[in-house]
Amino acid sequence: MATSRVTYQGELRTSSEHLQSGSIIITDAPVDNQGKGAAFSPTDTVANALASCMFTVMGIKARDLGVDLAGSTAEVTKVMGTDPRRISAIHIVFTFAIAVDDKTKTILERTAMTCPVHYSLHPEITQDIVFHWPA
Repeated sequence: MATSRVTYQGELRTSSEHLQSGSIIITDAPVDNQGKGAAFSPTDTVANALASCMFTVMGIKARDLGVDLAGSTAEVTKVMGTDPRRISAIHIVFTFAIAVDDKTKTILERTAMTCPVHYSLHPEITQDIVFHWPA
């Protein structure tokens, strides 16, 4: 069974439907690539997927440890390269809403680096990941 259906809307816009849930994601080409930049670009969604995936696997481990990561955030910066045009780097800064002991920090940070998106991205894409925990 298919995971999603992508429909080209015209004017460099797509809509993607997650077939199991019916959720919709809209993408637009970025301004620097002839688009309007009115929504996430396809490459934005790739960079964002890395942070979402890392939070997901950390959330699973945190739940097992009795820790709630709700309210934590990640700032994602995507860097585009040229020749060919591609993602060259993804920078993510995680800021956690809860203080935990050093052992738990280490477990969660190592868990983040095991997410499937991390392993799926081309090794030439620099992944710069920073974790900020409250004191």
